[in-house]
Order: sequence, then C-alpha cells, then structure tokens
Amino acid sequence: MQKTQQSALFKRLDTLLVQSRDLWQVKAFDCTALPWATQFPRLAEHVWSIADEDIDDVDIAQSSLIAALLPSLTEDLMEAGLEWELSLLDITAPLCDKPDKALMPDRELSHFSSGIKGRKWEQITAFAAQLTRCDSDVLEWCAGKGHLGRLIAKAHNRSVVSLEWQQSLCEAGTAFAEQWHLPQTFICADAFAAKQSQLKVSQQAVALHACGDLHIELLRLASTAGTRNIAFSPCCYHLIRAKEYEALCIGGRNSALKLSRHDLQLPLQQSTIAGSKQQELRHQEIAWRLGFDSLQREVRGCEQYLPIPSIKQSQLSGDFSAFCLWAAQTKSVPLTENINFEHFEQSGLKRQRLTRRVDLVAHLFRVVLEHWLLLDRVCFLEEQGYSVSLRKFCSERVTPRNSLIQAEK
Repeated sequence: MQKTQQSALFKRLDTLLVQSRDLWQVKAFDCTALPWATQFPRLAEHVWSIADEDIDDVDIAQSSLIAALLPSLTEDLMEAGLEWELSLLDITAPLCDKPDKALMPDRELSHFSSGIKGRKWEQITAFAAQLTRCDSDVLEWCAGKGHLGRLIAKAHNRSVVSLEWQQSLCEAGTAFAEQWHLPQTFICADAFAAKQSQLKVSQQAVALHACGDLHIELLRLASTAGTRNIAFSPCCYHLIRAKEYEALCIGGRNSALKLSRHDLQLPLQQSTIAGSKQQELRHQEIAWRLGFDSLQREVRGCEQYLPIPSIKQSQLSGDFSAFCLWAAQTKSVPLTENINFEHFEQSGLKRQRLTRRVDLVAHLFRVVLEHWLLLDRVCFLEEQGYSVSLRKFCSERVTPRNSLIQAEK
C-alpha cells in the first residue's frame, strides 16, 4: 500500500473510532447500566438476549462479533440517520508469504530452542524468517536473553548487538553466544537511556514484542539516526509513561481521539482461555471483584471502583466472605461484623452480567483501534522517508500480537 493510501486509511479508521467512541471508550467496572442504551436501543436489547454461556463464543473472534452485533447496530444507525464505515470492522493486514527455505536445519534449530516455550519459539522463528535480508549488522532492541538475535546471527550469518537492561539476562545470552561461537554481543543498558550512537545508518534494528514506549523509543531514535532498516512487532500498547497516548504521525496528532492507558488495553482483550476450568475461574474472579466493589462502595460511601491486586488462583477455592476480608485488609477498608456477604456476592454476579455485555460491544472495535495504532507507526515512519510494509508474520494461533512492520530507506 502506498504512502497516500496508508494515510487515507488511517483517516478513515480515525473517523470511525471517533464516531463510535461511546461504544468502546468505556470502563465496564464503572457501569451500572449499558452506558449507550439510549442511543443504541436495538443493540442494547440484542446483547441482553445473548445467553451468558454464549458470550465467550461470540467474543472469541472478530467474525463472530460482527455476525452477532452488526445487524442490530446497523438498525440503530439507520434509525438515527447516521452513516459509519462499518466495513472497516474486519480490517486486517495480509499474512506474510511462507519463506522459500528453512532458516536452518531442524537439528540445529532444536538446540537453539532449548528452554524456550513452544509458542514463543514459533514467534521467534516466524519473525526471523520474514526479516529483509541485508548485509548490515543487527541491533536487537529489548533483547532479553537474545533468543531472536542469536537465531539471526546463526541463520543469517550476521553480527548482532543485543541491547538489554537486565544484567542476568545479558550474562545468560552471552554464555550461549560464546558456547555456539556466535557473532553476538550484549550491551547492558536501559533502552530509554540508550545513546543514539548505538543506532547507526548501516544497520538493521529489530524488536519482537517490545512493549509500548519501548518500541516507540526505538522508532524515534532509529529514524533520527537514519537507520536504513527497522523491523518490529508492537505489543502492550498501554505500557506508556504518559497518562494519554501521544500519537506519532501528523494525522494522529491532529485527531480528536484521546486515548488513555485503559483505552490502549482494548486490542489486548481477547478471549484466549485454554479450557472451561480456566474460563470458570476467570468469571468467578471477576464476579467476586465486582461483589467486593459493591461492598466497599457501601462501606466507604464512595461511588468509585476500587481496584485490588492480583490474586492467587488458590484464593478462589475458598468462599466469597474470605475473599472480601482479604481484599478489605489489603485496601484498608473497615468492615463491620454484620455484613450480608451473600447479598454482595449476588450483586457481583449481577454486575458481571452487565460488564460482560459492555465489554462485548467494545470488543467489536478492538481490531479497528489496533489497526489505527499500527498505522500511526507506519505513517510516522513514512513521514521520516521510509518505505514501510505492514503484514502478519504468523497466525493468531501462535500469538494475537502478530503484526510486523518493516521500514527501509
């Protein structure tokens, strides 16, 4: 897709997100009713008609969300005389072509994958296989133990510098590189404090699943240095230092869209529950959190959601009252002796039915928001003089964060 086409698509996505923000820019835990029910009555009626046990099946994929929700949403828009470009709801980047040949023999690959979980290794090999082949050295950004870098060093026969801030990971990566006599060295440094001199013109900068501001910092430093080749896969968009997202491209900076860290979590909210037991525990935890929230609101006289820390799965094997006592102690909420825990447990279950439906409708727009975020990066790099491609380097079965942006000049 050409530069002008990318910018035009970004603008179309931006328009849809601004138009629809009442449906997706919400905090479900704060809701006491469907916040958009008056504007979209048919959609509200329809989501309440979906059985509780069917919600996860609807939420599992964009195609099922569209099939379930689009008809009633379309009716509401027609009734209100509104026109939204709803065809963008199933937008996706093309899947990369399969490589012509393997990175290296399976026997050698098995040594490199030792100690790496299966899907993580699939991500690494798929990412490395799609990298533009060039003669320049490689800078691996936020390298961890340098799994990606050492595979590139071996398979592509190229020198790799791996940047990582944790000393122990650098030491582990160095030991492996020395064992295999690989042209890979480590720099132990904070990516946010990295000197621009570490990024050079004749270099390929790579980053697999660098979170939020970490990959944004790479784009800024590399484009300033004029690094000729950049390849990265974004992840965890919400892990930013600012309270609101600071768009990169001109169109994003001029947008009426303001994104909080909470908003940036929307693309990551996908139902990838492994089995019915995990699914059941997840729903139980949310219901209990909401039940305690109803309790603390009454005790404190404050209509504001009170988040509590992560819990151990073993805590869900107890009863609701024990969970509330733990949460109250953790958050310094004073409890009286005569609390009707059963009442608040039922309140939590009722609120959970609501929050699941608020989230379900918001999830209809998660791929649109993620594509907006991806194109913000693509358009920024194009504005810096790069030729940029956006593709998926592996299937969603391997990882939902499967977008690969490659830029070269």
